[in-house]
Amino acid sequence: MGKRTLQDIQKEAEESTLYLGSDEDSSNLKNVSYPPRSGKISIRDPSDVAPWVHFVAGGAGGMAGAIVTCPFDVVKTRLQSDVFQTAYKSKTVSGSGHSNFVSSGIRHFSETFAILSNVHKQEGFRSLFKGLGPNLVGVIPARSINFFTYGTSKQVYSRAFNNGEEAPWIHLISAATAGWATSTATNPIWLVKTRLQLDKAGKTRQYKSSWDCLRHIIQNEGFFGLYKGLSASYLGSIEGIIQWLLYEQMRHVIKMRSIEKFGHISEGEKKTSDKIKEWCQRSGSAGLAKFMASIVTYPHEVVRTRLRQAPLENGKLKYTGLIQSFRIIIKEEGLVSMYGGLTPHLLRTVPNSIIMFGTWELVLKLLS
Repeated sequence: MGKRTLQDIQKEAEESTLYLGSDEDSSNLKNVSYPPRSGKISIRDPSDVAPWVHFVAGGAGGMAGAIVTCPFDVVKTRLQSDVFQTAYKSKTVSGSGHSNFVSSGIRHFSETFAILSNVHKQEGFRSLFKGLGPNLVGVIPARSINFFTYGTSKQVYSRAFNNGEEAPWIHLISAATAGWATSTATNPIWLVKTRLQLDKAGKTRQYKSSWDCLRHIIQNEGFFGLYKGLSASYLGSIEGIIQWLLYEQMRHVIKMRSIEKFGHISEGEKKTSDKIKEWCQRSGSAGLAKFMASIVTYPHEVVRTRLRQAPLENGKLKYTGLIQSFRIIIKEEGLVSMYGGLTPHLLRTVPNSIIMFGTWELVLKLLS
């Protein structure tokens, strides 16, 4: 007989417990049926923790991602603006007019870093982080609200409509609820951030600070001026819905692979290297989900920026509504303009999602 390990002895003890009755009648549990090891089991899920933990963890993840990727957010916002887009096009686009997909992608990539360099040289290092203040003020509550609402509504919807079981359609309506709630609560903050990022440094600077920008908007455009671009934000919630759906499916695949490899063991029994590997896989899944969702839904970002920018034409607002903005932009600038700033957007949002979801999961483990 081979040498038995402590785990073997523990397993034998657990199996023999059912037969430790004093007589035949008291050992009636020996005939009980148990689910097979390969069947479905209940595994602790991030959605099972207290709602306030999601709130805190989401805010921490959003803050970490926003700080690291802020310079790309500045470039993206300027390329979405008609004023800055015209200026950058005149400097970067050659007279060839046509290029294949690969060369176009490389050109956009190089232009992004060229714009970053120009902003640093002409306006200073601090200009790369323009709008970071209102961005953080917006990101922290936005991500807190988003993760809190998503986690809570997922529990409520699954218990009310699906016998406590999760399903893709539960993820769908939970993500939609979270997106609409987040957009409504934080639109004024994103409006101020956009105006500040489009404000040139130097003598032509219009706003002194975030509070000055907020006061200027209320005085000149009224309270409801703070909600310009809200319709586009609601449309943009589709991006969040797609991201959550894809992320949940990828996370499920990673979990099933882990069960196939390690069996039904707790996280504490895994090696540190295995836990780090799975954490990286889940964080990377968030980035991939964001990439795919952004490609599909990006045009709303351009429309939302134009609505928040609120440019005037002949003394009147040029962009007045969602559909009207789509029509004018496509008519005057072509369909390609609907993807202006896509490269810096992806350079910002993909690593942002990786950092945000990775931080969210770490904070969940710390606070749970």
